[in-house]
Amino acid sequence: MDSYIDEARKLLKNFKGDNYTFGIGCLKILGDYVNEFGDNTLLIISGSSWAKVLRRRILNILNESGIKILAEVDTAAPNTPDKDVIKLANIINSTNPKSITCVGGGSAIDCAKAANVLASLTPGENDLEPFFGVGKVREISKEKEKKPYPLIAVQVASGSGAHLSGNANVTFTRINQKKLISDDIIVPQRAVFDYYTSLTAPGDLTMDGALDGLAHSLEIYFGADGSSTKYSEIEKVCLTSIVIIVNTLPLLIDDLKNIKYREMIGLATDLGGYALMLGGTNGPHLNSYTLVDVVTHGRACAILIPYYTVFFSTAIKDKLEKLAGIYKRYIDARYTSEKILKLDARELGEVIAKAMIAFSNKIGFPTKLDEIERFTDSHIDRAITAAKNPQLDMKLKNMPVPLSAELVDEYMRPIIMAAKVGDFSLIKNIK
Repeated sequence: MDSYIDEARKLLKNFKGDNYTFGIGCLKILGDYVNEFGDNTLLIISGSSWAKVLRRRILNILNESGIKILAEVDTAAPNTPDKDVIKLANIINSTNPKSITCVGGGSAIDCAKAANVLASLTPGENDLEPFFGVGKVREISKEKEKKPYPLIAVQVASGSGAHLSGNANVTFTRINQKKLISDDIIVPQRAVFDYYTSLTAPGDLTMDGALDGLAHSLEIYFGADGSSTKYSEIEKVCLTSIVIIVNTLPLLIDDLKNIKYREMIGLATDLGGYALMLGGTNGPHLNSYTLVDVVTHGRACAILIPYYTVFFSTAIKDKLEKLAGIYKRYIDARYTSEKILKLDARELGEVIAKAMIAFSNKIGFPTKLDEIERFTDSHIDRAITAAKNPQLDMKLKNMPVPLSAELVDEYMRPIIMAAKVGDFSLIKNIK
């Protein structure tokens, strides 16, 4: 695995250069990063007891660097509720900081991105709707001749890649539906991830984050156009990420205090964040946005991906052949390398999907939506309705088998039904 770890470090360094510092024991660089933008900052950091030691370290770093903290704000609740975004936007407006420093996981950083957009581009309006979709923030920024505040993201949990990407997910709690802002203008100007800070993450959070990162790499790899000039880069980033997670996560779950494994998962999920800047997620992420009230994001994606793999199979046979090598230990022993090459696309899709499910079983993850407490058929109906929303149209287009809103009922509904009961035979491929 050492060669993959070296490759991961090289890829991330080439991707972000001096704007991102990652590794074990690198947190102190934060003071230099914040000082680049001025001598004061708005600090977003959890007030919970679990963050007490981290908070003390962050405060010491900023104080030693001569940075005035204009205000301290607690991080957003999980899944970034819209009310938390609006609350933070109003605080940003009232403090008018030279920069914003956000210390937290994906939800916290997503909230900082979205609130930054509201506060800087439409102060006081508290309306997120104009920003959802792809490239909307840059359009409004250009129109209003304003820019977001500089944002420095300090990631503390392996998974979302929020500190590296131009995506921000926000949950509208009234309807239990996530929506996505996607624009490179909201990528944090600077980022830090000291993998040591993830050492105390419990097993469930560790698995959720790792499988979110795995979903990024799998979905973007599946959707990548083989004729694109970026394809070789996408393939290298995604496959390196997938290899590391599939081989390391079961080891980490059995040894949560192993800093080497923590670093490996951190590097791999960071590559998932890199992948988000090269391509886009698709069906599993799209459907996960509607399951926000009953299951964590990482779990939702992990359940759905095998079933989408079967649906995508006729368009990605060459990619599935490469994944067969990565998931080899989870593939039924009857399928030798020679037999794998003789399978048709649908058959191979089912073999890889079963291997993905075996991997989830290995780490104790659910593999069917029916295993999720409080999941109902109404979630399927909501997912189908959400998939037809023009704001989420990019998810349909990112699929290796693109769907229009008119085809969602015919093809997406059976995929989700299959994921509900664990039956691949329900999935229809587009001929």
